Amino acid sequence: MGDLAKQILSRPIQLADQVVKAGDEATINKQECADIKSKTEKLAALLRQAARASSDLYERPTRRILDDTENVLEKALTMVQRCRDDGYIMRLFNIIPAAAFRKMISQLENSVGDVSWLLRVSTPAGNDDDEGFGYLGLPPIAANEPILCLIWEQIAVLMTGSPEDKSDAAASLASLARDNDRYVKLIVEEGGVNPLLKLVKEGKIDGQENAARTIGLLGRDPESVEHMIQLGVCSVLSSILKEGSMKVQAVVAWAVSELVSGNHAKCQELFAQNNVIRLLVSHLAFETVQEHSKYAVVAGRATSMHHAVVMASKISSSKENLPALNEEEDDDNHIGVSSPMTNQMHSIVATTMAMKAVGSGSKSNLSSRFVTGDDDKPPEKIPEKSYSMSSQIKAYGSIAHQSRNASVTRGRELEDPVTKTYMKAMAARALWKLAVGNSSICRVITESRALLCFAVLLDKGDDETKYNTAMAIMEITAVAEENADLRRSAFRRTSPACKAVVDQLFRIVENADAGSDLLIPCVRSIGNLARTFKSAETHMIVPLVKLLDDGEPDLAAEVAIALAKFATEDNFLGKEHSRTIIEAGGSKLLVQLAYFGENGAQIPAMVLLSYVAMNVPDSEQLAKDEVLTVLEWSSKQANVLEDEDMEALLYEAKSRLELYQSRGSRGFHL
Repeated sequence: MGDLAKQILSRPIQLADQVVKAGDEATINKQECADIKSKTEKLAALLRQAARASSDLYERPTRRILDDTENVLEKALTMVQRCRDDGYIMRLFNIIPAAAFRKMISQLENSVGDVSWLLRVSTPAGNDDDEGFGYLGLPPIAANEPILCLIWEQIAVLMTGSPEDKSDAAASLASLARDNDRYVKLIVEEGGVNPLLKLVKEGKIDGQENAARTIGLLGRDPESVEHMIQLGVCSVLSSILKEGSMKVQAVVAWAVSELVSGNHAKCQELFAQNNVIRLLVSHLAFETVQEHSKYAVVAGRATSMHHAVVMASKISSSKENLPALNEEEDDDNHIGVSSPMTNQMHSIVATTMAMKAVGSGSKSNLSSRFVTGDDDKPPEKIPEKSYSMSSQIKAYGSIAHQSRNASVTRGRELEDPVTKTYMKAMAARALWKLAVGNSSICRVITESRALLCFAVLLDKGDDETKYNTAMAIMEITAVAEENADLRRSAFRRTSPACKAVVDQLFRIVENADAGSDLLIPCVRSIGNLARTFKSAETHMIVPLVKLLDDGEPDLAAEVAIALAKFATEDNFLGKEHSRTIIEAGGSKLLVQLAYFGENGAQIPAMVLLSYVAMNVPDSEQLAKDEVLTVLEWSSKQANVLEDEDMEALLYEAKSRLELYQSRGSRGFHL
């Protein structure tokens, strides 16, 4: 606080001196005034000690304690001044009850305790001072709100404590923030964010973990997120994701996911500006797919995974130009993923890397060596005339950058498997939260190697990683459903990355583990991608139809909603998909859901049945399943009558069916 603290302290010190002087002049109630003087002298000594340590004082409690102390001293001065002998008449009107003196002495003692506590928490090095002003426990000011003083104490330790004490203080604040939303606001209001950010940047590993965890918990409150953004939380967390211990980076990734939860758009954009997406994908790709980058499209390189495959086929006869291809394929065998689909993805990645080597040509001999793995070949000699100082600086900078990257990679490799697994889970979780409703971030994610990583992790990840990955895919596909450009660029059915992801979604849905948390997000993802499937891809619809008979109302509702996206009139293949649904036995299952399903599944089943009836009104199977009767019954239900859109949809479906099916026999007519 410095000069500000001295200004705040000047008035209480002046009042304390006046009380001491007035106590010497008292002629009435001398004993009581002497007691007040004694307490005030002790308080004045503490105030002067605080003035000497003003630069170390913690501002929030300092202001509140000194305001209370100033009020007490003003009352004490008034009381002592009334004890002077100003004549018999004035003495008669200035009678002070003994209880008032006792109350004043008690208030002065409380002020002494408050200021002593302030000195203890603000200057812990001076706790063992010779004057014995240390105050153990919470101060008297904490009587009405002990949690506030506990928060003050922990924040003060974050500012001035030892590394171990700071770590413990951050853990205590995390515990408080986890317990109560009000405590979250108090920690932020009382200035706890800045010391936490400083601890994240400069603390030891334990302290960094605890501080990052606390920041993540504080991020659950939108107002607190806004305050932390102003203090630079995005840049701090980004720097840790770039260079830091993987244990800390995992907690930081979790904190990022908490800060952007609730679709805080400003926070999402700031993290994107600080390259957090690229860093998270890098962590996700480590030991998952081969390291490469697709963030920049350079002339001569494959502009997409599909393009890479085409280029690879064109130059397959020129293997002498691709010395690294076989080496890259050999490296794929060490990733630990044995499925044919995954090996194919890795081969695609290796091909893309080889394309980079060919496309870059002689632009950078150093980068060419890095890509091809030809370490034994010396770099070409650069003519002295063209080797200017600026080029030397750039060369040294490039080498230093690669050296740092190599050092970071080696550090990652030394981490234990549990930490690596947790890092991937948290990176996937952060990407999931960042992708919610943000098309620009989804585009950055899909243009990276993230989709390949998602496909591998859905197959080989642990349960938490699989779930976070499935949720990330669900959010990205939800944005792609509404954004045609993103859908066309990221989810082309000819794209190997897209195919790999869709194959994994299909595998999870086809296996249909009823207790799996992955089913619903995977079903939603397939529904979001409904417009990308061809009419011949009936194998994607059949397992969804089978899930209608699963028995879980929530799952049945999600499946009906997903299938409705295949059958809706907005899908230009809606008629073909509707026929596939009927052939898979969907109409009979939908009739059962419409009649006997719970409210959550009943409405989606009616909607899907209406779309199918509108698309294929001449289906004999619909007549056999008495779909028209079901629609007539549904249109009379109270929950349908309340929804005008639903009522109109049912009316349209009934009208089309009635053109082909008689009301009497419900037979089929040509």
